[in-house]
Amino acid sequence: MKKYILILLAVASSEIGLAQQDAMFTHYSFNTLAVNSGYAGSRDALTVTGLHRSQWVNFPGAPTTQTLTVHAPLANDKIGLGLSFMHDQIGPTKSTQVNLDIAYKIQIRETGKLSFGLKSGLNFRTNKLASDVVTSEGGDAIFENDIQSDVLPNFGFGVYYSTPKFYVGLSTPKLLENNLNDNSTATIESSEQRHFYLIAGTVFPINERQTIKLRPTTFIKATQGAPMELDLTALFYFVDKYWVGPMWRTTDALGILAGLNLTQQFSLGYSFDWSYANKTSVYNAGSHELMLRYDFMFSGKGKIQSPRYF
Repeated sequence: MKKYILILLAVASSEIGLAQQDAMFTHYSFNTLAVNSGYAGSRDALTVTGLHRSQWVNFPGAPTTQTLTVHAPLANDKIGLGLSFMHDQIGPTKSTQVNLDIAYKIQIRETGKLSFGLKSGLNFRTNKLASDVVTSEGGDAIFENDIQSDVLPNFGFGVYYSTPKFYVGLSTPKLLENNLNDNSTATIESSEQRHFYLIAGTVFPINERQTIKLRPTTFIKATQGAPMELDLTALFYFVDKYWVGPMWRTTDALGILAGLNLTQQFSLGYSFDWSYANKTSVYNAGSHELMLRYDFMFSGKGKIQSPRYF
């Protein structure tokens, strides 16, 4: 059985738990439904996106996260529905989230759409603090019992505006700050923190033939008791088929993304980032992500007439 020493929990708490409880993704601009419910149904197709992230590879107990999102517009195109699953593990703690998203869309002029979204879901947590953790001193009430099942309900909202060449969104996926103190004898109070997210991006050609385009995006994260975090990414698209570009996460990581549209409907992406500011950076091989996305076209709508960048 795998054991996690107490120092790992301290690192996870200081670097992840207090700074950013929600899972992070370098492919944030491909995983928008996970952070903004207003995105549901915005691609005019039944879109399925899967993503796997292995953080701090080779570091025992490091975070691993998988997400699967499915969303589509309804027949009248004014309503979007989405369903998302997320599994996250950090050391002895496992979390499985199931969320339902619904968005109402308003047409703004000819090409713009403004969406108001609601997110509701459940978070199923297990925590093997007694069986999988070795402490330096015995008798700590926090580590005396395993938590086999802890169900935390939550809800949130999002506002999302988009055109074929620009998007911006504001959201808070979890409004409830659920208590995480499962052991009544614990002396340290712990609860979920409310996070606020701002996302934005655009795309424009950088040569006359428009065979090369630049797609800059940003992801700003804010929560009480932690410094604001900013992700910046600049992807270069070549003939609307291949993309590559750098990313930077303030006070945390540098990385690179690359991918391709295998067909008009099927996309594949990979990213690597290195947490240069993290104390564990000298002990791990960086963080890796794999992204797959497929758009199922609706009967009668035909093919997507132009590439969808968002």
